[in-house]
Amino acid sequence: MSQAYKPYDRRQMAARAAKDIPEGWYVNLGIGLPTLVADFVPVEREVVFHSENGVLGMGPAPKDNEINPWLINAGKALVTLRNGGSYCHHADSFAMIRGGHIDLCVLGAFQVAENGDIANWATSENDTAPAVGGAMDLAAGAKNLWVLMEHTTKQGEPKLVRQCSYPLTAPGAVSRVYTNLAVLDVTPDGFLVRDMVQGLTLDELQRVTDAPLKLATQ
Repeated sequence: MSQAYKPYDRRQMAARAAKDIPEGWYVNLGIGLPTLVADFVPVEREVVFHSENGVLGMGPAPKDNEINPWLINAGKALVTLRNGGSYCHHADSFAMIRGGHIDLCVLGAFQVAENGDIANWATSENDTAPAVGGAMDLAAGAKNLWVLMEHTTKQGEPKLVRQCSYPLTAPGAVSRVYTNLAVLDVTPDGFLVRDMVQGLTLDELQRVTDAPLKLATQ
């Protein structure tokens, strides 16, 4: 029997998260999928994107005629700069993070536990991402931490779990999770489902989630 719902693709996931960012917030976007969020905030909205390599006022990915090979984000991907944007030293950028000046960080993750623990890094022989990077600083220093990730692994294993089995990036730091199936808040009582893709039921979502779920009342 074919499923009656269609999961979000990567760009739809990023657009869904972008829609919820409050006006006026300073936002750091983690390497990978979270960087797509910048593509879905209209220029008329005042959301200031920060990259820890020293960019404040980062814009979306450039079109072919806008490429500046010297302008990249922390993941070495090409970006643009919004009007009023600026560059700064790496140390000053981390002073913004560690000083509590970033309103929101959006990170990818391997796992998020029902109490808000996040595991999003791994060690590898060739020292490629996802390494530790600035994620620990961001998880500790940003005022809010959202996670943007697939709901399950490629093998179908749940990534929303009762307890993380990967090394933690930070304990109890995540407040909201956006997946290709749902939007969930982390509460003292566990995961609270705020939104689901059209056609998906709570029972179906629970079957691909390790941690117990509750549905938010409208």
